[in-house]
Amino acid sequence: MTNFHHPPRILFLYGSLRERSYSRLLAEEAARIIENMGAEVKFFHSHDLPLRGQVDESHPKVQELRKLSQWSEGQVWSSPEMHGNVTGILKNQIDWIPLNIGSVRPTQGKTLAVMQVSGGSQSFNAVNTLRILGRWMRMFTIPNQSSVAKAYQEFNEDGTMKESAYRDRVVDVMEELYKFTLLLRDKVDYLTDRYSERKEKQLKLEETS
Repeated sequence: MTNFHHPPRILFLYGSLRERSYSRLLAEEAARIIENMGAEVKFFHSHDLPLRGQVDESHPKVQELRKLSQWSEGQVWSSPEMHGNVTGILKNQIDWIPLNIGSVRPTQGKTLAVMQVSGGSQSFNAVNTLRILGRWMRMFTIPNQSSVAKAYQEFNEDGTMKESAYRDRVVDVMEELYKFTLLLRDKVDYLTDRYSERKEKQLKLEETS
């Protein structure tokens, strides 16, 4: 049975540091939507996050990001499309999250929703890249996604999103993420149990015995 004992824990990452960042505004709108559905949400703000490899992993911002990733049961990645792809700001955050921290896997088996904003016509380059990254991080990326064209036209002065087909899609995406997170979170160990990893563990046990 699905475990409803606590709200789904959703972490939001976004890919711009601009004062009026549309990828952040889109993430904030999505967070309000899924929070109203019953989720618990947290944001990672990457303003003081160094470049991957620039500092040791003990850096406070790196540790904050990794702890939030471990806390989460689902994540939302929101990026502007820059030169036809995701921004380095968002990629740097993902790069700092390893596949393994000891016996803990910070992303494996977690759900993921991907979103992007564009300054011009609608595009899907950024969300396509985010899907590749999500697969590489061994996450369950939900089928639906959001791509907001001419994002500067789609938000009110207070940062909320105007009513539109774009916002309707964001609601769809958050609803789907909420449902998939509830359905999958208690089955992660079973779904991510791999033959190759069991074999590797067995070989190590035999070597040490």
